[in-house]
Amino acid sequence: MFGPIATSIESIRAGRLRPLAVTTAARSATLPDIPSVSDFLPRCESSAWFGGGAPRGTPAEIVNTLNKETNAGLTDANVKARLADLGVTVTAGSPVDFGKFIAAETEKWGKVVKFAGIKAERISGAPASFRSAYRSLRRRRAATTAVSCI
Repeated sequence: MFGPIATSIESIRAGRLRPLAVTTAARSATLPDIPSVSDFLPRCESSAWFGGGAPRGTPAEIVNTLNKETNAGLTDANVKARLADLGVTVTAGSPVDFGKFIAAETEKWGKVVKFAGIKAERISGAPASFRSAYRSLRRRRAATTAVSCI
């Protein structure tokens, strides 16, 4: 099973799940005794990340305010402690930093998709609500401005 530490940590702590490795570039501070896959397979790295965005064309003042407030929330001692307890590494930064990160991730995973010959599949068998959400996501992805990332 591959999954973010945040969704697995309670099962790991309860002994219901035994981690073999983490897929982040380095060992996790939350699970320091668990090796990283990159310890065995150099340059092998995959991590979940979360971020916020705003519609393209949102005034810079609003984007910067959202970014400032998001970063302030991420530096709150209680928020930081809770996220750390869940194994989440916070990487607060500017909208420009986040945009560069998204571009780098897109390039990295684009190479993987191309190398593996992965092709998009039609989702005709999926529920209508999923198909609608997928189409909406595709439209928005092309029209968003990066705000912040954790």
